[in-house]
Amino acid sequence: MEFREVYCTNCKKVLGRYNTKFYSEDKINELMNVTHVTHIRNGHHVNIRKVKKN
Repeated sequence: MEFREVYCTNCKKVLGRYNTKFYSEDKINELMNVTHVTHIRNGHHVNIRKVKKN
């Protein structure tokens, strides 16, 4: 299974993990603007990365 992780480089932790089958990249960007906006407003660097899990 492939996932896209929302990762904060300042906190060094995963904020969310979303399945690529159900969440498109646009949907994940929308979720970032709604759910993870506090990290972005505090000046943290948030990345979206692709992860493959078995």
